[in-house]
Amino acid sequence: VQLQASGGGWVQPGGSLRLSCEVSGGTISDYYMGWFRQGPGKEYEFVAAIGRFGTVPMLAESVKGRFTIARDNRKNTVYLQMNSLRFEDTAIYYCAASENYYGMGSRRYPYWGQGTQVTVSS
Repeated sequence: VQLQASGGGWVQPGGSLRLSCEVSGGTISDYYMGWFRQGPGKEYEFVAAIGRFGTVPMLAESVKGRFTIARDNRKNTVYLQMNSLRFEDTAIYYCAASENYYGMGSRRYPYWGQGTQVTVSS
């Protein structure tokens, strides 16, 4: 399975972006999906995850109330809507997939996209 993340860019604090992750080479509903990020000089950080059919979304405390995760299996795509962006949200954002694991552990997701840069700056 291949994952292609897109939608990153530059945004001012308080702004919004929507990231997309398109899945190919597999049936998206077979996979639990997650979003992670890596800021400059930092480790991978869990952002959000979603069940195979869009149920039970999970969000990191740092993004609750600002970010939402959703998926459209008909379009083979998972989304991360990011509102009220802050400087500290600046990072490369990665989508990841797992057939068997649903949670916050980055190492438990075997499939990863290439990442999309999000820069929050004034």
